[in-house]
Amino acid sequence: MELNLSESRSRSIRCIVKLGGAAITCKNELEKIHDENLEVVSCQLRQAMMEGSAPSKVIGMDWSKRPGSSEIFCDLDDLGDQESSDFSKFVVVHGAGSFGHFQASRSGVHKGGLEKPIVKAGFVATRISVTNLNLEIVRALAREGIPTIGMSPFSCGWSTSKRDVAFADLSTVAKTIDSGFVPVLHGDAVLDNILGCTILSGDVIIRHLADHLKPEYVVFLTDVLGVYDRPPSEPDAVLLKEIAVGEDGSWKVVNPLLEHTDKKVDYSVAAHDTTGGMETKISEAAMIAKLGIDVYIVKAATTHSQRALNGDLRDSVPEEWLGTIIRFSK
Repeated sequence: MELNLSESRSRSIRCIVKLGGAAITCKNELEKIHDENLEVVSCQLRQAMMEGSAPSKVIGMDWSKRPGSSEIFCDLDDLGDQESSDFSKFVVVHGAGSFGHFQASRSGVHKGGLEKPIVKAGFVATRISVTNLNLEIVRALAREGIPTIGMSPFSCGWSTSKRDVAFADLSTVAKTIDSGFVPVLHGDAVLDNILGCTILSGDVIIRHLADHLKPEYVVFLTDVLGVYDRPPSEPDAVLLKEIAVGEDGSWKVVNPLLEHTDKKVDYSVAAHDTTGGMETKISEAAMIAKLGIDVYIVKAATTHSQRALNGDLRDSVPEEWLGTIIRFSK
């Protein structure tokens, strides 16, 4: 895999956050954002990023018209008296949810074959959909005063070879962070030098970012409390609170101690999900944990997610905290 990373790469990255598509969109309703969740998540991210005392007033950075409004909201007068806010270094990556997955699965973009008209059309349609979502997430975070910059992997030159990352220009991400901005990347349709094209999932993107930016911790925000031993909709589903990852990348559940520890976790994936769902998430999270970086999988817009984003769980985990921790164990 070829990587382009500036020599003065960004250091002291505090956290990489994955906004799960199912948490920030209404996954069974085509191209509909879960506005309430996104608003709470944006607020929680601002609180987690703030260093020192928070300003008395949040100065929004989205100076564009909003749906249903004929005016542009701009707090320029307030900015004149505002002291500069210090944000710790975060990177945000989001999934597609009800944006992009339907277009990709309908056209078969994830399987490749750009010579087929339906695949080429689907590639375009998928990128229109996911970049629209990216813009709305950037705007939501900007309204909370977070200096976000949307960055599409395709436009930044990311490409794959049989779905594995072949090239990733991380120098732009590093420069963006070092300039005081928060990059917001997303799962995207990209070119593949074997298949022609495919889908690069947000979970795979996070693993590569973690490998080269070395954050202190990684947080996956989802629509459920964490990882379960079976689909959480089933009555006897058990929340797996801690998963230990060995040096060889294998993992096992250490809390709670399950009766059948050799039983594989049962994954459920929506029919339109072209990125592998929870199985991909655990696999990528395990590879991140193998680097010595703790990973927290937790339900978005909850007190549990706020604690994870704040980094409160790094020293000790309260018994009442609900989520899944995936960490390296020698």
